[in-house]
Amino acid sequence: MPDYLFDHVHLTSPDPLRTAEFYEKMLGARRIGIRELTDGRSLVDLVLNGSPIKVSHPRAQPLAPSTSQPGCGLEHFGLRTDNIEVAVDELKAKGVEFVQEISVRPKVKVSFFLDADGVLIELVERSTGHGKHDRSEYMDRMSRVGTPFSSQPLNL
Repeated sequence: MPDYLFDHVHLTSPDPLRTAEFYEKMLGARRIGIRELTDGRSLVDLVLNGSPIKVSHPRAQPLAPSTSQPGCGLEHFGLRTDNIEVAVDELKAKGVEFVQEISVRPKVKVSFFLDADGVLIELVERSTGHGKHDRSEYMDRMSRVGTPFSSQPLNL
């Protein structure tokens, strides 16, 4: 089987420049450029700490009809931070709308906010129990339960 790796998130927006500016001003994304797609739509390329984000107008005609049941599809995407309290305070000061305040669970703190087009984004701070930001423990745990980070099947 070939390897599969996460490549990018592609958002659609009625105003791609406004959406791109949200990610730049609120989250520190860096604009790589703007280009025209073969169908005439403009695409804004951003990078957020090494993760590519693309923003364009929706397609005039979808590639495929929606097969999702109501309420199915992308629920949210998550952004990791090393200090969720500071991140939430800074984003609120910039006018970001939070829909869930910080929730604390063992070894993880989460909060949810909306981007300029109402896309739900989760802020996540993971820790080892000693208060340190540690993704390696999380990735190790995920590899043991059979997520896409491992070759083990996930039995549901």
